[in-house]
Amino acid sequence: MANNKKQAVNPYLPSWEYVPDGEPYVFGDRVYVYGSHDMSNGYVFCIGDYVCWSAPVDDLGSWRYEGVIYEKTADPLNKDGSMCLYAPDVTVGPDGRYYLYYVLDHVSVVSVAVSDTPAGKYEFYGYVHYADGVRLGEKPGDEPQFDPGVLTEGNVTYLYTGFCGRGDKSRTGAMMTVLDSDMLTILEEPEIVAPGCEYECGTGFEGHAYFEAASIRKCRDKYYFIYSSTPMHELCYATSGSPRGPFIYGGVLVSNCDLHIDTYKPADQPMAYGANNHGSMVEINGEWYIFYHRQTNGSWYSRQGCAEKLTVLSDGSIPQVEITSCGLNGGPLVGKGEYPAYIACHLFYQKPGMYVGDPYAPRIVQDGRDGDELPGYVANMTDSATAGFKYFAYKDIGKITLWVRGYTGGQFEIRTTWDGEVLATIPVRNANIWEAFSAPIAIPDGVGSLYITYRGGGNASLRSFVLE
Repeated sequence: MANNKKQAVNPYLPSWEYVPDGEPYVFGDRVYVYGSHDMSNGYVFCIGDYVCWSAPVDDLGSWRYEGVIYEKTADPLNKDGSMCLYAPDVTVGPDGRYYLYYVLDHVSVVSVAVSDTPAGKYEFYGYVHYADGVRLGEKPGDEPQFDPGVLTEGNVTYLYTGFCGRGDKSRTGAMMTVLDSDMLTILEEPEIVAPGCEYECGTGFEGHAYFEAASIRKCRDKYYFIYSSTPMHELCYATSGSPRGPFIYGGVLVSNCDLHIDTYKPADQPMAYGANNHGSMVEINGEWYIFYHRQTNGSWYSRQGCAEKLTVLSDGSIPQVEITSCGLNGGPLVGKGEYPAYIACHLFYQKPGMYVGDPYAPRIVQDGRDGDELPGYVANMTDSATAGFKYFAYKDIGKITLWVRGYTGGQFEIRTTWDGEVLATIPVRNANIWEAFSAPIAIPDGVGSLYITYRGGGNASLRSFVLE
């Protein structure tokens, strides 16, 4: 690419890294992403210490590992490490330091850590509390705290929290609490700013009530409250002229199964196996992006960060964006060369599903153990399994090669739309190691997608494809 910049793909971090719940910020000339930390083939959510990654604002394909920024045993409530670090957020306090807010998985109080630099290392600082010292979440009448999102303006910080599951009327909605300049002491007690599903009737949030994943951003003259709604797979937004609200429901920003999108398929057809979602907006070089996460390993517990470019309209509304393989790239990927299969944004078979967990569905996995820097690939490709990639700028493509392994007895079909004409057929055979199988193909010049479907017996794995 021009200026020797690396192309940006989804997931934007290496395929062996699992950082969901991404909260992106620009500090100086770099984008920093803070999130929880899953494991490859993880058995619970958020089992790892907090890590941080960053990239230059003008090179969003080149991410740098900043290391472990906060260990879960640093919290006095978790010295034995038995609790997990759930989704965090970061804000710059009035003193110019960086404050990390989080909740441990078995308590309902908000912990805070602090650092002099964006990437830490962070040190435990204290717990959000009332003026009398009682911790938020422990006062009679308090709702449990969860998923903090923070915004600092002047000498006060606005803290947004909450979790609202179906059937639980004790959880009212997302809460906003105002903190003093010490970043811990409550100035204004919690107020509900978005309803949970048990209280959505007549609010304008019907069908998209607050579930979890509170986040807050300011864009132009509006405050955007970003959150995961009751269906879980979507990130929604609500807007207000004040960080205190009231917030008015705006719409869906992104769905990690691409539900509601009707430009290339029926609106109610999922194109990937999704589940919970969490992320937020950020402005980079004048463009807005939504960061979110996807599920891998056929599991809820191995999530990876992705991002897509947003369009903020003149009235402040934001149309829902498609999930793609090229989110931060600024445009389609170059339509030639080798691409890893783990950048598939669409995965399905003859039984599409909205939620991850179908044992017969294709899935993105990696070899080795967590932390092994081995590339991901698409596994469990049985008859009708499809991996889809968007978008490429095709020019003069005459051949396609697939790198495949596994006990197979069929062929791969290549299309440029999920339900379109077969442009090439590639027979494959049993392969104990990754082997290349090729076929001629004529892909029309221009911007388009790529869909790779397996037909036949056996079970194949797809590592990569080469366009020539």
